[in-house]
Amino acid sequence: MTTERTEPATDADERSMLEGWLDYHRATLARKCEGLTDGQLRTASVPPSELSLMGLVRHMAEVERGWFRRVLAGEDAGPLYYSEADRDGEFHLGEGDTWDEAHATWQAEIDAARRAAAGFALDDPSRAGDRFSDAYSLRWIYTHMIEEYARHNGHADLIRERIDGATGE
Repeated sequence: MTTERTEPATDADERSMLEGWLDYHRATLARKCEGLTDGQLRTASVPPSELSLMGLVRHMAEVERGWFRRVLAGEDAGPLYYSEADRDGEFHLGEGDTWDEAHATWQAEIDAARRAAAGFALDDPSRAGDRFSDAYSLRWIYTHMIEEYARHNGHADLIRERIDGATGE
């Protein structure tokens, strides 16, 4: 099954454009992971890096959670994979970590992000309060998330090519 990806209409309004490009990049990462085994999804890019496709998906679950739930909505949503002792925990895969869990968690965080964003206009400030020094508009968060996915999709391209030679979109 190939994940559907649709670019936003060239004449879409700003919010639809931002949400459309974010969804496009989310779908791109999902496509980079399709058809691979858990072992392949754990394959690190190049030594000594531990960067893997499964690690990228876990990282993006953390990023979705952080920006939309903690910063935008002001929720007290703790980390999923990292800790004070292991700030990059999402990239440090254990034997029990599976694609099914990572993918389901990522999708749940995307759904939570959509619900959180639905309650804000593009110019509304985030509700994080004193936990962050700046208030961020939803527009800023959308733009940052598009950048975050685009950067990591570049990593995913290279990792996928290393695994099985697949290139392209």
